[in-house]
Amino acid sequence: MQPIIRSILDNDFYKFTMQQGVVSLFPYAKARYQFINRGKHEFPDGFDVILREAVNEMAVLKLSKSEKKFLEVTCPYLSPVYLDFLEGYTFNPDEITIKQQGTRLEVSVEGLWYRTILWEVPLMSLICELYYIAKNIQPQSDALIIENTRVKLEKYKKLGITLAEFGTRRRFSYQVHRLVMDTLNRFGDQTFIGSSNVHMAMLYNTRPIGTHAHEWFMFHAARYGYKMANNRALENWVTVYRGDLGIALSDTYTTEVFFRQFDKMFSKLFDGVRHDSGNPLAFADKVIQHYKKMGIDPLSKTIIFSDGLNYDKVEEIQQYCKNRIGMSFGIGTNLTNDVGAPPMNIVIKLTEAQPKDDEWHPVVKLSDEPGKYTGMPREIELCKQILNIH
Repeated sequence: MQPIIRSILDNDFYKFTMQQGVVSLFPYAKARYQFINRGKHEFPDGFDVILREAVNEMAVLKLSKSEKKFLEVTCPYLSPVYLDFLEGYTFNPDEITIKQQGTRLEVSVEGLWYRTILWEVPLMSLICELYYIAKNIQPQSDALIIENTRVKLEKYKKLGITLAEFGTRRRFSYQVHRLVMDTLNRFGDQTFIGSSNVHMAMLYNTRPIGTHAHEWFMFHAARYGYKMANNRALENWVTVYRGDLGIALSDTYTTEVFFRQFDKMFSKLFDGVRHDSGNPLAFADKVIQHYKKMGIDPLSKTIIFSDGLNYDKVEEIQQYCKNRIGMSFGIGTNLTNDVGAPPMNIVIKLTEAQPKDDEWHPVVKLSDEPGKYTGMPREIELCKQILNIH
């Protein structure tokens, strides 16, 4: 049986772009991540053993010469120094702790941040695929998966939108992911513009898409404090990328707080923002209002919508935002895990960070949906108090 994770690039692009930032700016920082089973899924006996075996298999993954060449040509903002580093990088399974008590699974990650940053996405896709295998849950036929994907794509084409595939972390399986990508690539025309998964982007000769994740801002809160987190995170992103990769994630400490700190310089410098929680229409209104207040034409900027999207949501957003602001869509689980089985509701989140020569700091995320808050309750309350979030 082939390993589930077959390439070191079978991961979301923003993990590599953030890794370059961490290698450059925070090489001594450490991080801790925790698996959160939001869906209360029950894991069968021995699941910890098969997950450990799959994690151990990842230790042999290495960046190939052809993969390095793909990154050099496609992503010129990734420096030769970073690509040489990535060529020498290997996963260390000792950074992963896996325990099982009854049907309850515990997974945690700890180590230097520049190393551990690559674990989250492949770990989640491993947990999903192995869960379906262990439960003997079968997907629809290949022909039906292909046809369903093609039909969705035709509907999206009629909306006149662009979309990227964002479905690695909660995909049904690697094989289903390949079927979906192949279909998107064959029938996508001008609608399908790329994938968040670098391995898939390379296989299908499309663009890897992504910038940064919540953990980039969460670490900056541990390093600089909650009041300075957004500002310093954006400044450091600009330091590393000098105007490339210009979509900013806005909801680590609520959108309200973000736009108080997203001043005219950042508003002009960044190409747009990504929506990841809360009401997308209310978010669009806030973004449009913000750009107008800054004297910037909203149609010159873009919102990337990426929160649990399906066709109905995309159609509603497209109708609402049309001729008001630029938009594109990152569609994940609805593409890579719409095969007749219920998708898993799981996440792996940064829980603590240790800046150089400092103590461990708990970190939190306060998205625009309170139900999506992550972190210790006491720390969440402290963050809300400091940032005046009600």
